Amino acid sequence: MRRRLFLFLAVCCLAAPVSVAAQMDGMGQEETIVVYLVRHSERAEDGSNDPPISEAGWTRSRLLATMLADANLTQLHSTDLKRTRSTGEPTAEAAGLAIDSYDPRDLPGFAARLKTMPGQHLVLGHSNTTPQLVAALGGEPGPDIEEMEYDRLYIVTIVGHHVSTVLLRFGEPFGG
Repeated sequence: MRRRLFLFLAVCCLAAPVSVAAQMDGMGQEETIVVYLVRHSERAEDGSNDPPISEAGWTRSRLLATMLADANLTQLHSTDLKRTRSTGEPTAEAAGLAIDSYDPRDLPGFAARLKTMPGQHLVLGHSNTTPQLVAALGGEPGPDIEEMEYDRLYIVTIVGHHVSTVLLRFGEPFGG
């Protein structure tokens, strides 16, 4: 029951930034950019530097696709590793979008590019890049992501020079 209530609340919160942004656009404001950011889902350790995601990771990735089904995503961005691209596959398939690659070594450049691209974006990254990209967008990243923490979902909304950040949790909780 708790998990269903959390999912319901998370989906309600996901819709809020888009609705508020749409209302602001209707009032003659600058175009709105909504960026959803997540770390890749759980890894299936295979001894390589580029492991796939585990079955738990696929479960989390499908949940993310469900949660973002009504977000009207316009673009998906991922690093070029198996675990990040796989995390985005269910969402890409549901939204009918391709996954574009970005260079995680140039987060300021990628953030600057995102700020020029109105729409709703999903960015798939890593524990050491996701909070940094939130900050580069002008949002509030919170504390570093722990090694086994996969349940953060940031929503950064940019309207002109105003930036707001919402941090949600989804799927199996960190430490649970």
